Amino acid sequence: MNTENIFALLIGKKNSTGFPGKNVMDINGLPSCEYGFQAAKRLQINEIFVSTDCPIIAKIGKKYSAHHIERPQNLATPDALTEDVLTHAYQEIIKLNKKPDIIVLLFANNPAISISLVEKGIKKLLEDESYDSAFSVSKYNMFSPTRARKLLDEQIHSFIPLDLIGNVNSIRSSQGDVYFCDLSVQVIRGKVFENMSEGMQPFQWMGKKSYPLKNSYGFDIDEEWQKTAIEVWLKKNWKYE
Repeated sequence: MNTENIFALLIGKKNSTGFPGKNVMDINGLPSCEYGFQAAKRLQINEIFVSTDCPIIAKIGKKYSAHHIERPQNLATPDALTEDVLTHAYQEIIKLNKKPDIIVLLFANNPAISISLVEKGIKKLLEDESYDSAFSVSKYNMFSPTRARKLLDEQIHSFIPLDLIGNVNSIRSSQGDVYFCDLSVQVIRGKVFENMSEGMQPFQWMGKKSYPLKNSYGFDIDEEWQKTAIEVWLKKNWKYE
């Protein structure tokens, strides 16, 4: 696979309020962020970039010859939008006179990266120019919109009006299969970074049309229980060096 104009970009900040240290914590013997760098190398991607304000992540990236993009402090806060982080990183890459056709986006807190799915996503974008991106999706019927709730006035209410959904009952798949973008595999055309505001919400870096890459399961780690689940995924799917 020709990876000359395919770049990898890993993002992760130093401080996280929800799960402190999630981007560098030990997961099966490796810092969580290092899985992304290893994935880029296994994909034989020569141009690797890392956007971070964390010296630990930057140091690990250096082992893999990653170009360090210093993330500004205003983009390292809990309220900073990923869209803005990606736009800044892309602009810094352009300043180096490098313009990627495709970017493989990696999150420091998501080690569950299927190499075969990344390759499938790249292949799809190379073959079909109508797609802006290819994202991994996991089927989580247990988290369907019919089961989502919000708490108001000390009562449990439906999160959305259930009449928006055809068939509703206690069977978790009654409304049909429910897929979530798990953010494990994200393959994106460079042009999306130039027109970020035009992408679909809530992940505008998907662009307007995204190809689904069906995954077993995955997610970026934001809670302690997710760490255990990802460790199980890695034991089954990751080839350690």
